Amino acid sequence: MEALLSSTFTVAIAEIGDKTQLLALILAARFKNKTAIILGMFLSTLINHFAAAWLGQWAINWVSPDVARYLVAASFFAIALWVLIPDKIDVKESRFYKMGPFLATFILFFIAEMGDKTQIATIVLAAKYDSLTMVVAGTTLGMLLANVPVVIVGHFSADKLPMLWIHRACAMLFALLGVATLFV
Repeated sequence: MEALLSSTFTVAIAEIGDKTQLLALILAARFKNKTAIILGMFLSTLINHFAAAWLGQWAINWVSPDVARYLVAASFFAIALWVLIPDKIDVKESRFYKMGPFLATFILFFIAEMGDKTQIATIVLAAKYDSLTMVVAGTTLGMLLANVPVVIVGHFSADKLPMLWIHRACAMLFALLGVATLFV
């Protein structure tokens, strides 16, 4: 249960102001079918995060437990610093839009998540916890908690949120996860 809650909370916070959240806003403004956008987000995230979590669990088996602990902690510290750099997204017209809201969302979210903070966090969380299912469920739920409201209330702008403080709090969360990994 710790893996599920930690993964959900970590990704939901990390996703605020992230490029995929900005993409959700753009897609919500572009398409009227919010259900198709949400379903595309869900399936794309589920597949992407499953692959990331599998990679994290596979990779952690190649190193000793002590080295693994230091690598996971260092990864959390690196993500903490990375979160402090706000994301931007290119708002030009995508060729995927003509595929409709579901396929456009599925493809664009999958591409946007490649190498993204939340995907890296999923790899690290899967390396930390020995529960692929709970990590994937948690990170997917975290993505949905952060992005579904943006799709539903697409006219609400992220500019109205205190992004500097949100990014700082998120960085602190990742730093605390790094410390906890080292000492717990």
